[in-house]
Parts: sequence; structure tokens; C-alpha cells
Amino acid sequence: MANKKTLRQNEIITLLRESPAMRVNELAGTLNVTAETIRRDLDEMTEKGLLERTYGGAILRLEQEPGINVRHSLLVREREAIARQTVKEIKGASHLMIGSGATTVHVARYIAAEMSNLTVIVHSFGVAIELVHNPTIRVLMAPGVYSPTEGANHGEHTLRFLEKFWVDYTIVSASGLSLEGPCDALIDAGEVYATMMSRAFQTVLTADQSKFNLKFPARFAYWGEVDLLVTDARPTDRLATMLERHGVNLRVAPPRPF
Repeated sequence: MANKKTLRQNEIITLLRESPAMRVNELAGTLNVTAETIRRDLDEMTEKGLLERTYGGAILRLEQEPGINVRHSLLVREREAIARQTVKEIKGASHLMIGSGATTVHVARYIAAEMSNLTVIVHSFGVAIELVHNPTIRVLMAPGVYSPTEGANHGEHTLRFLEKFWVDYTIVSASGLSLEGPCDALIDAGEVYATMMSRAFQTVLTADQSKFNLKFPARFAYWGEVDLLVTDARPTDRLATMLERHGVNLRVAPPRPF
């Protein structure tokens, strides 16, 4: 017969399947145990490879990245913190490229609120929708084959369009941050991000801590090609070593408390 801890940890898995990102206090209240008990459970489950710890909570470890509509509901405070810091880093820019993703949608929202007189080249409809709220921002939408799971255009026409331009910054996200470099679950998306990076004087990578040490099929850059990583927590030792070795600047922007 399973002991109380095993039953509780199984219930944590069930709760996270229903609500993919939960915080310690939410789990403690639902399971009627202390926050410290939940923290111990989450630490143990993370060591087993079942979870990814986040600031104040956890998400299930995923074998593949969920669609963009699911990702929009996850780690919202963490993404907002990353977005705020990213806008601080690119002040003064006049031309940008922005890749697809839940984090870059948050970045676009803050750009629209805090910056003006920009030209921004995008392939993501979610990113474009956030930017057009600001009438001083000119948005160029790259053509291509539409991906409903990502809400963005990919393919040969997208790449050809992007190759026509130079920009001050490219801002991209990633499904995972491996020791070799950022990678994406979608090979087509990885090709777009790599092309965007090649057309920019500087690349800003935006990714929360749940991406640390994850590998996905499309590695779209080596760390030496990334100028700045904006994240919500300090990377783990091996990943931090790789960033330092390749001269990647790091900005840590933890989420604001409730």
C-alpha cells in the first residue's frame, strides 16, 4: 500500500496535469499540508525528473512543448518580469525582429507600452497584435506557411523575406537551453530564429528557468552567437559555466511577489 508521501506526490502530478503550472501555496492549500512539505515534495520530484521547478512552484516536465495557446497560461509572472527587463535592454533601438513564442508576446506588449517610433519585423500573429496597439510602431509581417500550433509563419518565403533586412536587435525565445545553445521543439521555428539572429547586430534571448538544460530537436544557435540572455533565475552551474565561457551577458529578472 502506498504511503502518504507517495499518494500526495501522485496527487501533485494529477493537479499539475489539470493546471499545468501551480504555486507552492496553491498546492499546500489544495492538499491540506504545509508549504514546507510541498517544497520537499517538489524538490524530490524534480530530482526524479518528474517536474521543473519554477519561482515559487512547479510545472510538469514535458516531452514536447505544448501549443502556444497552452503556453500563454503558464508562468505569466515570470514572463512579465523577463519582458520588463528586455525592454530596458533595448531602449534606443529603431529596428527589431521578434520571434514567436509566449514570452515574446509579453515582450511585444511591453514594447508597445514603453517604446515608440519603431519598425518591427515579425512572423508571429500574437506578437503583431500586441505591437499594433501602438500607432507609432510600424509592423512588417513576414509571409510563409502558417503553423496553427505556434500562431506564426514559417518556411522558405519567411526566410527569404527576413534576409532582406538589418536590425538593431533580434529578440527570440526557445523551448530549451541546452549546454550547446538554445533549441526549439519546432524545426521550422528554429530556422526562422537562426535567420533573424543573422540579420541583427545583437541577439537577445528571453527564456524562463523551466527551459534550463532541456534539449529539443532544433538547436538554432551556439552560445557564442547569443549576446544577452534575459531570464527569471540564475542558471544551474554547468549552464552558467557555458554562458560565461562564451561571453553571454546575463540579466536575471525575478518575478514580482503577489
